Amino acid sequence: MIFLKAFLVGGLICGIIQLLIDKTALTPARILVGLVVTGVVLGALGLYEPLWNFAEEGAGVPLLGFGANMVKGAKEAIDEQGLIGVLTGPMTAAAAGITAAMLCGVAASVVAKPKDKF
Repeated sequence: MIFLKAFLVGGLICGIIQLLIDKTALTPARILVGLVVTGVVLGALGLYEPLWNFAEEGAGVPLLGFGANMVKGAKEAIDEQGLIGVLTGPMTAAAAGITAAMLCGVAASVVAKPKDKF
C-alpha cells in the first residue's frame, strides 16, 4: 500500500510541476527554487512530517524533502548551538544530498560530451 501512496503523492506533485512548466512562463530554475522553498515552509509549519508519514518517498519528490530537511537541521542546530545554528544547521543536514549531487554531476561530466547552447 505504501508504494501506491508514494506513487500517487509523488505523481500529483510532479503533475503540478509539469503544469507550471507548460502553462506559465516560469523557468525551470525558478520552479526548482520554488519547490525547495515550499519544502522549507511546509517543514517550518510542521506540515511536511505528516505528509512524509503518509507517503514517505513520494513526498520527497522532487526537492520538497531537501527544503524540509534543511529546516529540520536548522531547528536541531538552534537547540544545540543557539543562533549560530541558523547558519550551520541547514548545511549540516543537507551535506549528504549536496555531496551526492556534486559527485553525480562530476560523473556525468566525465561520461557526457557537453555542448554549448546558443
